[in-house]
This record gives sequence, C-alpha cells and structure tokens, in this order.
Amino acid sequence: MGNKKPWGGRFSKQSAAWIDSFGASISFDQEMAHEDLEGSLAHAQMLKKTGIISPADAEQIIAGLKEIEHDLKAGKVTFDVQLEDIHMNIETLLTQKIGPVAGKLHTARSRNDQVATDLHLYLKHRLPEINAALLELQEVLVQKAQQHVTTIMPGYTHLQHAQPISYAHYLLAYYQMFSRDRERFEFNLQHTDINPLGAAALAGTTFPIERAYTSKLLGFSKTYSNSLDAVSDRDFVLEFLNNASILMVHLSRFCEEIILWCSYEFGYLELDDSFSTGSSIMPQKKNPDMAELIRGKSGRIFGHLLGLLTTMKGLPLAYNKDLQEDKEGVFDTVKTIIPTLKIFTGMLKTLKVNAAKMEQATTHDLSNATEFADYLASKGLPFREAHRVVGELVLKCIAEKRNLQDLTPAEMQAVSPLIANDIYAKLTSKEAVARRNSFGGTGFSQIKKQLAQARAELASNSPKN
Repeated sequence: MGNKKPWGGRFSKQSAAWIDSFGASISFDQEMAHEDLEGSLAHAQMLKKTGIISPADAEQIIAGLKEIEHDLKAGKVTFDVQLEDIHMNIETLLTQKIGPVAGKLHTARSRNDQVATDLHLYLKHRLPEINAALLELQEVLVQKAQQHVTTIMPGYTHLQHAQPISYAHYLLAYYQMFSRDRERFEFNLQHTDINPLGAAALAGTTFPIERAYTSKLLGFSKTYSNSLDAVSDRDFVLEFLNNASILMVHLSRFCEEIILWCSYEFGYLELDDSFSTGSSIMPQKKNPDMAELIRGKSGRIFGHLLGLLTTMKGLPLAYNKDLQEDKEGVFDTVKTIIPTLKIFTGMLKTLKVNAAKMEQATTHDLSNATEFADYLASKGLPFREAHRVVGELVLKCIAEKRNLQDLTPAEMQAVSPLIANDIYAKLTSKEAVARRNSFGGTGFSQIKKQLAQARAELASNSPKN
C-alpha cells in the first residue's frame, strides 16, 4: 500500500499517525492562513496573465480561493493535521470546492517559496501595527513629560543617589529608546518587504513566470534576486526577534523602576487600581502585577531569538525542515509585544506621580555635592582639588548627620576661602537641575527643546502624514 500524501507517489509505505503529528505544522502555521490565501491568489493571477494555465482554470481557482477566504473569516474552516501544513490544507479545501483543477495552482510553485512568502507577508502586515503601538506609547511619554518638566527627582547610578534630575528628563530617556526601537522595526520592514514567490523549491522554474507581477500584486517593493537565498533566508525573522528582544529590554527596565518606585520605601509612584492586583491573604496589598508580567515576558522573547539563531547556525542551503521551527516564536512574539505595549501605555498614562516625595528625596542625600565641586571649579580651583575639598565636607556631614546646605559659611570657608554666600542658592536641587543646560542635559530649557523635537517627530510619523 503506497503513501496517500500529495507528495507520496515515490513512497511505498504510509507513515504512522503519531509520526505525521510530529512532522505537522498546521497547529501553528494556520496563523498564516490569510497570508497563504493572499499569496495563492496572486500566484493564480500570474499563472493566468502569463498563459501558464488557461483563463477559465485560473478564474475557477481564484473564485474557489475567495470562497475559502470568506469561509475562513466566517469561522467555518477546520484544518486537518493529516494534511501537515496550512498549504496542503488550503489546497485540499480548494480541491473540495472546484475539483482536480485545483491541482494546477501549484504549477511553478513549491511549498518552500510558498511558506517563505507567507511568513514575509505575515510580518509585513504586523510590523506597522507594532510601530503604531510604539508611537502611541511615545505620545503618552511626551504628554507625561510635559506635565513634569519641573518635577525634581534623584538621578541614580549604581542605584545610589547621584545627581538631581527632572522627572521629564527621565521619561524622555525612554522616549529616545523607543524611537530607536521604531527605527529598528522600520529597517526590519525593508528586509521583510521582499518577495520570494517564484523561487520554487530552490532553483527557480522552467515556466515563464513574472515574479515582478506577483510582487506588485502582493505589495512587495522588491523581489529576491537569488532563488537559493529566497527560500532559505530568515534574516528578516532574526531581525524581528532581535528588535523585539531589545524592545522588551527597554520595557523591562522601565517596569523594574516602576516596581521599585511604587514600593513603600520609595513612594514616588502609584499605579492605577486597574493595572494592579491584590493579595489572597494580605488585605492591604496592591501589587504591580502588570509591570511584573511585562518584565517577566522579556525572557520568552529572548528565548525565541536564541532558539532560532541556534536552529539557523548549521543549516546548509537551501530549504531544510528545521525551518519549520521559525514560526512559533514569531507568532508568540507578535502576540506578546503588541498587547504588552498597549498594557504598558495604559499603565503609564494612569500612573500617579508623587512629585513632593521625589523632590524631598533630593534634599537630604548629599546629591548636590557635584554642584559644590563645580562651583569651586568655576572659581578657578582645579576640579580634582575641588572634588577633594567637597569630599571632606561630605565626610563631615555624614559624621554629623547634616546636609551640605546646613553648613555655616565659616565651616565651608575653613576648607576653602573661595566659598562665599552665593553657594547656598546653587545647592538647592531645583537650581542644580535648572543650571544643567548643556545639550541633552536635564536643564529645564533643554527639556523643553527635547519635548519640541519629540512633538515634531511624532507629528511627522503620525498615520495622517
């Protein structure tokens, strides 16, 4: 008894059901059902235009594919694991609708270029959605920053108080990170927007196909110029998973700070109730679970990237069954980062800022020591010497549980006669922030410039433009 698979003519045995199940991909590649139909419709139109199949056969195939698309949208389609993948399932459904003429659809095409086309289309359709979600997040960041230009908070290095900064400056740092994320996804689209259809199995085809025509029908800006590369390339997928991983790093870092700053010890922020949860045993608890989940989901995205890199590293050209492993990570990543961005945006938008607590944290932490050293340097003292002098005053303050601004003029002048009464105005945290007006600094005038630039960038990237 021979093999009944569509490709089974040269096989003398039928594989066991459990083996078929192991090799099948329909459980996950049905995610690309619409893309598979889209590619098949373009291929059928090309076969008609070039006369590779008759107009009557082509029209019958096109009508049948459109019926399947309608059934799919209506939820009337079921897939069969025995048919292995989305391609054979669609072809079988088409055969059930229009008969043996459905077999002509696969003329001048292989599942190798078909699956590559489906995956290109899948990401091509979703990358703009990801960037739209990023733009929405950036808009909320800018809105929040505009409200907090003069809100003072501790700036940290090594998670220790370093120098006071504006909370808006902090928010705009993440705005810049997300801008780079958008740029990476936009560049990713360049390598996704290439058509592999027509490369066939690996060597092209003897039929007089018009690949530029299918590229036009499918909205691809370019066509792969090498058939081996077309069916084996997954760089665009690796780029996507890499870009998603970097995005999740940024979101995870942001969430880590939100989690810390919502704690009793910090008290800088409070999450809205709608983005928090309670405890099953402790009635007082308000947990930052959404932030923690986002932080945690970064690991699964990193895993998808590492998994595909490992799969790809030893593959000879051209197509290998290993490439079946390229899809689940992509689908899961898309399903993870889009809702993650939406959750994070809502969480940030409703976040309450305890501005008084933030500023208070900068008044007793000696984080104005750099201002003091800069003051002495501006008076002509070499900065290294100024650093030593202020360090001695810091040591005195620590020993006596005082602040630099609490020292008397005489105590200050005992370490340096350059110190005058004008030092006190420069030691306030607000003044320390306001004076840092070097390009890109935390000074209020610089923040306003950053905000103006951000608003212009968002306006230029708006879907209306």
